[in-house]
Amino acid sequence: MEFSLTDEQQQLRRTVREFAEAEILPHVMEWDEVSHFPKEIIPALADLGLLGVIFPEQYGGSGLGYIEYAIAIEELARVDGSVAIIIAAHNSLCGNHIYKFGTEAQKQKYLVPLAQGQKLGCWSLTEPEAGSDAGGTRTSAVKDSQGWLLNGAKTFTTNGHYADICVGMALTDKSKGSHGISAFIVEQGTPGFRPGKKENKLGLRASDTSEVIFSDCRVPAENLLGAEGEGFVNSLQILDGGRISIASLGLGMAQGAYEAALQYARQRKQFGKAIGEFQAIQFKLADMAMEIEAARLLTYQAAWLADRSIASGGSIRYTKESSFAKLYAGEVAVRVANEAVQIFGGYGFIKDYPAEKFYRDVKLCTIGEGTSEIQRLVIARQLLGKL
Repeated sequence: MEFSLTDEQQQLRRTVREFAEAEILPHVMEWDEVSHFPKEIIPALADLGLLGVIFPEQYGGSGLGYIEYAIAIEELARVDGSVAIIIAAHNSLCGNHIYKFGTEAQKQKYLVPLAQGQKLGCWSLTEPEAGSDAGGTRTSAVKDSQGWLLNGAKTFTTNGHYADICVGMALTDKSKGSHGISAFIVEQGTPGFRPGKKENKLGLRASDTSEVIFSDCRVPAENLLGAEGEGFVNSLQILDGGRISIASLGLGMAQGAYEAALQYARQRKQFGKAIGEFQAIQFKLADMAMEIEAARLLTYQAAWLADRSIASGGSIRYTKESSFAKLYAGEVAVRVANEAVQIFGGYGFIKDYPAEKFYRDVKLCTIGEGTSEIQRLVIARQLLGKL
């Protein structure tokens, strides 16, 4: 059992941290205030290899694993969760779906530019009436001599307005329920395909969350992704990796909130001494640090298992462990951010200080890619053998 990172992993952490502090931190509040999508930094993130972390070099990726991926998302989120979730959705959802289930031709055409950072991806599963019940998809795909005709609407799609490539789920056989859902690759500019309403959000405001609309959208037959009727089943497998993303996102934001509170506790004076000298504040900081470390261990364990699964050709399952990590890290992030606001006191409610932004941003981690309630269901089914 090994708990230490390799020299290369430690260097990756330093590199991403230095980049985030130099290139992202000065703009965080400005971007958040006006909901600015920071597309200007995407090329620099691509140069760091962060848009293809988990993909082999033969497909334009960095050839790294989920441990490195978790570290990268954690370090971005420590400074700004919005940038982290842009990269997470691109990698673990859109790109990974093509990597795991695409044909060689699809990988060459779509995954290579995604992994190289030449194009940005999004992944559309959720619908207005199919959230936690994603199997209740209503977007349809009808096959004809020219390919597939898609009609319907998706919601809560990260990068929806800015993505060049979308992986979207649609119902191809209504009689089969969730086993009648298929996945499709749709390119920006395809007639009948467009982004819809951009959501005005509580947090992560510099990331784009929007509707995606299919209106008589013609998709060629070769853009069916995976086997017909297997889109939903494949999506559940993709979400195993996606939950490592959200765990890493929550972990990074919790770390950022904790560090801000720790620094403030050392500097802020009341009753003639730093508030960090009061036991009430010390206990808060101790609990925050402890829970963050526990979340980190769960997250890295899930990432380690994901890497082992890849090495074994997919024979190792990590559904339970990724849900453990996502559930715990997400809820820890909420608790830590809440305590950070409390330590800052009145200033925790003010936008001049970082605590309030972390407080707003972290809540997504208990909702996105499966709510905390759904994670508990997933874990219980794994424990009881009800797969």
